[in-house]
Amino acid sequence: MTSARVPTVEKPATAEELAVRLGQAAAAGLAVVPIGSGRASSMGDPLERCDVELHTGRLDRVLEHSHADMVVSAEAGITLEALQAELTSSRQFLPVDPFNSPGHTIGGLLATGWTGPLRLRYGSARDFLIGIRVALPDGRLASAGGRVVKNVSGYDLMKLHFGALGTLGVIVAASFKVFPNPLHDITVEFNHPSIEEAWSAAERALAMPMAPVALELFSNGRVLARFSGSRDAVIHTVDRLGWSKADHAVWQEHSRRAPECWARIAVPREKLHGTLTRLPVAATWWASPGVGIAHWSIATSHETVRDVRSAAESAGGSLVLMAAPDDLKREVGAWGTPPPTLHVMRRLKAAFDPERVLNPGRFVV
Repeated sequence: MTSARVPTVEKPATAEELAVRLGQAAAAGLAVVPIGSGRASSMGDPLERCDVELHTGRLDRVLEHSHADMVVSAEAGITLEALQAELTSSRQFLPVDPFNSPGHTIGGLLATGWTGPLRLRYGSARDFLIGIRVALPDGRLASAGGRVVKNVSGYDLMKLHFGALGTLGVIVAASFKVFPNPLHDITVEFNHPSIEEAWSAAERALAMPMAPVALELFSNGRVLARFSGSRDAVIHTVDRLGWSKADHAVWQEHSRRAPECWARIAVPREKLHGTLTRLPVAATWWASPGVGIAHWSIATSHETVRDVRSAAESAGGSLVLMAAPDDLKREVGAWGTPPPTLHVMRRLKAAFDPERVLNPGRFVV
């Protein structure tokens, strides 16, 4: 960050107030940094400047929960845990389980696009996001999508803000399709000192007639698999697989992972194994083989990060720094080679935030 100015901290209590504060800051040419809980604040390149921190934590209400329609709407500052608690009373849940938990806000999760092991079964929040409300730099509030699942009118503008790190607007509320709690839920594990044996075990579990809803493979040869569904089907599957039972709490423990310096590697799933062989021999990592994503705890040279990124990009994927010291970000970049759609991203940035007041320098554009 080049500016030594101490940023002003704004904590608006309503979406309307947040939009006004954002518009005022933009009109004054001030750089605005939206902040939820800060759980993903180390993601992205170093900020060029920060004049105003715009916190969403006071926007923490559940706006509507339709049990029968299985839809929930909430303000962006509510934590994932608080929203899940609301849904639990109706035996429903939102299948989002990001790392560096607990404490993520809904708006922060949408802005960063973070996911966890449940992505294997449910996809990312982008797949069940049905509506969004955003404050724009001109001080207006804009909405896209709606509060019902069957909403297909107009352009799908809400997807633009997913994973954009708050550089096009500040998310103030969102609506989601939610899911029923599974009838039965069992976690099993496999352990072997040979990582090759662990890979084979993971592939065997993924190929079961009832596929796991989550499966994680660790660099120490441990594999965790979670099966959910009808009681008979789940019990039959885990008995056939023959792995040891594990306490369901292992997923909560796993969700707390957040090394001080780490990267997300994403490649086509059939190329993940080969890409991870490019990591240092003693590297610590965990992977979701079913979706082609791995997370690497970086404890090595800048050149090694470049080499691994090169391997990921050669495989048709990417390596993104999730958290790292600013010197590493400046040396290797948080994002890697710009995508071929960079010109489109620049045009969108110019349309939504022409003065570049939102998170300047943090994202690709």
